[in-house]
Amino acid sequence: MSSLRDVAERANVAVSTVSAALNGTRPVAAATKRRIEQAAAELGYRPNVLARGLVSKRTRILALLFPTPHSGFGLTEMQFATGAAEAAAELGHHLLLSPESHDPVDALRHLTTLGLVDGVLLMEVRLDDERTAFLAANEIPFAMIGRTRRPDGISHADIDFAATAEAAVSHLAGLGHRTLAFFNHTPDAYAAQYGPTVRTGAEFASAARQAGLTYIDEFRADTAEEGRAAFDHLVAAHPGVTALAVISDQAAVGVIAAVAARGWSIPRDLTLLLVLSSGRVAEMFHPRLTTLEPPSAELGRLGVRMLIDRLASGGDAPPEQRLVPCRLVLGDSSGPPPADPRARGGRTSETTGARP
Repeated sequence: MSSLRDVAERANVAVSTVSAALNGTRPVAAATKRRIEQAAAELGYRPNVLARGLVSKRTRILALLFPTPHSGFGLTEMQFATGAAEAAAELGHHLLLSPESHDPVDALRHLTTLGLVDGVLLMEVRLDDERTAFLAANEIPFAMIGRTRRPDGISHADIDFAATAEAAVSHLAGLGHRTLAFFNHTPDAYAAQYGPTVRTGAEFASAARQAGLTYIDEFRADTAEEGRAAFDHLVAAHPGVTALAVISDQAAVGVIAAVAARGWSIPRDLTLLLVLSSGRVAEMFHPRLTTLEPPSAELGRLGVRMLIDRLASGGDAPPEQRLVPCRLVLGDSSGPPPADPRARGGRTSETTGARP
């Protein structure tokens, strides 16, 4: 394995100059720095991150605190982490993905007291998130992908839930739907005040009200079994419903099964939308579902850049804040409402189901 001294000999400079060029501890002439970097590349030299941190007081390691979702990490969740990791690498940093334990503050305390990370990027942010108070009290630089109830002084990148809901409702109203149901996460997510759950529900209700649509949000579902049961209860209580938006991919599987069991088809008898799911996830269903695709990779990149900017400024720069709407990705599950919703079923139709 090549050493710092090997690089210095190849570049014909002092070891201290190589250290300064690679660690950024003092300015080095551009031509000399290029020669050193070329020598390091030729020798396959990789600096010791911890040793470099002892000199510069910076490890250039960022921690992404991402609590493991109940259903595990799926494609949509990993796109956030991938975008963040790519941005970190482009800016000369490493990203450490850290799932949290049942006690997030204790996990955060353990991680930060090791002295291995320069800053923290928070995911799965709650409206009243105790992690932000801990980080602020201990003067640990951080940014959020998501936002708290009052995030005015904190750098964050989040989904524009208002614009996202308006796009979804406008799409459905344009097709002629006058009744919309929404299956949000189960009450546990509301009790935890998980930001996307609360904000999505509130903004869909507001957008439907503004568009003059009848809005139904009394049912919740996170699993396939819950999705199937919720759909049956929905149709029994509101037989005129013609459009349904679902926030859980797994619940959508149950809805599709319940639709097929009734002899209905999508979108002829029901328009079905996914909310906050990637287009690649929507393509796994039959028919391919229309989805409100979150800007996952973009938000991951924005969050990392905000955190690195904060580190570079020593915390003196004003907070950066960005809201980015989801993108409406049209699939094969959107269509006009049936002429008589109460007469659906009881006729030959292509069976609708989820692909294995």
